[in-house]
Amino acid sequence: MPATPPFSAPLDVLIIGGGPIGLACGIEAVKQGLSVLIVEKGCLVNSIYRYPANMTFFSTSERIEIGGAPFVSHGPRPTRREALEYYRRVKTLWNLPVHTYEEVTDVLDAPDGFRVQTSKGEYLARFVVVATGFFGQPNPLGVPGEDLPKVRHYYDEPYPYADQRVIVVGAANSAVDVALEVWRKGAEVTLVVRGESINPRVKYWIRPDIENRIQEGSIKAWFNSQIMAIRPEEVDLITPEGLLTLPNDFVLAMTGYRPDFGFLARIGLLLAEGPGCLPWRDERSFESNRPGVFLAGTVCGGMLTSKWFIENSIGHAATVMAEIAARRA
Repeated sequence: MPATPPFSAPLDVLIIGGGPIGLACGIEAVKQGLSVLIVEKGCLVNSIYRYPANMTFFSTSERIEIGGAPFVSHGPRPTRREALEYYRRVKTLWNLPVHTYEEVTDVLDAPDGFRVQTSKGEYLARFVVVATGFFGQPNPLGVPGEDLPKVRHYYDEPYPYADQRVIVVGAANSAVDVALEVWRKGAEVTLVVRGESINPRVKYWIRPDIENRIQEGSIKAWFNSQIMAIRPEEVDLITPEGLLTLPNDFVLAMTGYRPDFGFLARIGLLLAEGPGCLPWRDERSFESNRPGVFLAGTVCGGMLTSKWFIENSIGHAATVMAEIAARRA
């Protein structure tokens, strides 16, 4: 595999985002004989690193393999820890040049492509691929008190919440996993859900557990409800029964995430009108409205975060890199 290229000369392609799809794009670039650099603002596969420590993937391991490297897990579905090690090994196997802890700040036009500015420097690249995913920006609650230290949009492990009064906001996989984990560590858990039920996409082996805990009263659930205000020791809810004030120590807002739309706009990418806020792209080549800048992975789904996953967007990498290689020929 090629060593890291000299960056005084223009790269064929610079990839923004070092997650599984960014790595897959890097592998396809190597296969096409393209010089490539991957720039990641956090650690390698930063989105997976920020998953809960005990998380298990919905997909089986072979469905999220990249680069022809087998992903062998101990169980039928891999854990976060196994995925972190797998993608680290893939990066090493393919000798991919990845700059971690370096944030892309702008993508400017240059005579032969683009001048990509980062928090640590500047690179010339003929093409740019945006593979930034959607896990970097939490969906806010938009209520007074959301900035209090007790409000968390990311969750790691249950221990800090033992014996605490915890409100979990949301009804999808993350919220259900969090509610069950902290309850099993002795927390008094209240689940607050905008809709009328648990999300139907919740993992089928988890759904009966949360439904039984709610039915027996171990976990209190307020459906068709939402938080109105957060204070240091209590939270106001609006419920079908009216306004309710609950004593509270922590709010775990598992309300989902969104692409960094501010960054996409800053580098000149258009968002389609409508509730999905889909970044515009050519359906065949995955090129954005800005010629030479391509999109790949879950960022393509905008706010529709259930549209693209690792397993069904890995193919974006081959499509994008084949297009770039054809233009470089």
